[in-house]
Amino acid sequence: MITGKEFRDMIISGAHNISAQKAEVDKLNVFPVPDGDTGTNMYMTIGYAVGELERLPDDVPIEKVASVASAALLRGARGNSGVILSLIFRGFSRGFQGRIAADSRHLVESLQIGVDAAYKAVMKPTEGTMLTVARVAAEKAATRVDELEPADMLEYIITVEKETLEKTPEMLPVLKKAGVIDAGGKGLVIIFKGMLAALRGIAVESGGEAYYSDSGPEKTGVFAEGIGEDMTNEYCTEFLVIKHANADAPKLRRDLEAVGNSVLCVDDDDLIKCHIHTENPDRAIQAALQHGYLSKIKIENMLEQYMRLQADAKASEHNESYMANSEIFEYAAPEDEEIYGFVAVSAGEGLKALFGNLGVNRTVEGGQSMNPSTEDILAAVQSVAAQNVFVLVNNKNIILAAEQAANLADRNVVVIPTRSIPQGVSAMLVFDPVTSVEENTIAMREAAESVKSGSVTWAARDSNFDGKDIKEGEILALEGGRLLFTEADISKAAVRLVRRLMDKDTSFITLIYGQGISDAEANAVLEQIQSRARNVEVSLVNGGQPVYYYYIAVE
Repeated sequence: MITGKEFRDMIISGAHNISAQKAEVDKLNVFPVPDGDTGTNMYMTIGYAVGELERLPDDVPIEKVASVASAALLRGARGNSGVILSLIFRGFSRGFQGRIAADSRHLVESLQIGVDAAYKAVMKPTEGTMLTVARVAAEKAATRVDELEPADMLEYIITVEKETLEKTPEMLPVLKKAGVIDAGGKGLVIIFKGMLAALRGIAVESGGEAYYSDSGPEKTGVFAEGIGEDMTNEYCTEFLVIKHANADAPKLRRDLEAVGNSVLCVDDDDLIKCHIHTENPDRAIQAALQHGYLSKIKIENMLEQYMRLQADAKASEHNESYMANSEIFEYAAPEDEEIYGFVAVSAGEGLKALFGNLGVNRTVEGGQSMNPSTEDILAAVQSVAAQNVFVLVNNKNIILAAEQAANLADRNVVVIPTRSIPQGVSAMLVFDPVTSVEENTIAMREAAESVKSGSVTWAARDSNFDGKDIKEGEILALEGGRLLFTEADISKAAVRLVRRLMDKDTSFITLIYGQGISDAEANAVLEQIQSRARNVEVSLVNGGQPVYYYYIAVE
């Protein structure tokens, strides 16, 4: 029998095992910029439960462990892979109800309950994904429940999962084309291996070595989230609904299906976990607001997936609904309150100093490598002693979070929908403290829209993007989010990109260089541009930003 203590330690060990190997899983999902994907999502989902499980006593019954884990995974679920993982563990919660301990039959029956729930939750289940890996394992394990003890049964389940995983490229053409196995299925195997390690008495520790890590040549691919779809809806939108008395989960799901695809809507006693791919996140959010308070809102552009720096630290920050608990942002206006204040989103000490010099009161860490939450932006707004606060988001994926923060703030907040750092800088430069809020809003928006924004970054690994084969280490030149060309040399890419962005009306060029670029290298690029643009004012700024070698503004 598996005791409650053993099952608690199994889940914790599984979380540590995926933590140790999440990068390996992430590499199965590749866009030609540094990113983190399915492995990170699955780790953050199961990792959400670790703290709560560690507080449980050793004599806890297994039904309590499963219940605590299921609720935590549902709250912390990220991405399709995370929601499906939470449903599999919800099966353990349902299957272990009323039990102090569980045997092999209980284990397999619970896994089947979770698989059934996952298939029902996915609008259009696709075979060749983690759904298939879990389903086949549950079906085959059911034929051997009377033969194997729990540890041997779990090992058999893992063996079947691995065999099925190796067949996923034959089931799903996009996997075969990319030359990879399904990322979500891979993550599931890793988690179950960690659970087996604990049951064998050799649990994976936090920061420790992975258990039964698969060796072999590294593979990378272009397949995102393990779910086969064409990404016709750009924004991956997720949130929790804290249900009110009239909440109707089936109706909410129907409403979401009308505005997007890849809809997952998981109903629990007092929560509804929602996931949708849509072109209209605002419509999805408005539909959900009819059923309760919203928490843990996350909106990401799937075509611009980012490195999730400090993701581990962010995984446990959002346990409570920011709407239900907005009183934590109480604000006492000081006597010397200003008329205008400013909040800007940026990454890097240089950019923080730049915005500070332009008059920004508070900088929120974030951008291409990390999207700040509504709570982060709201806290920054509330800390600024001003009647009117302008928020420069500097990234299109942060706009909706900022607008949600504006709705919760206790003063007038104006979100300037800047989509890049150069746009944010230009907007600040035209601010006039003697004119009205409305006039400044118009002027700042117009200034942002008039800027041509470019950036120079690198390809994290071999990939294919917009029909172009890209090799690891190649330098990428982007206009906005559009790839213009690749280069082998950073400086050449920056100079070439500036020339592409310039036209006969160009008057100003700003180069903002980031981490990895020396002052000498940046000045050499500056000199080359000045030699080609003699009648244009060119400025050089040390931004210190991660990920991007250069931000470029052409006006």
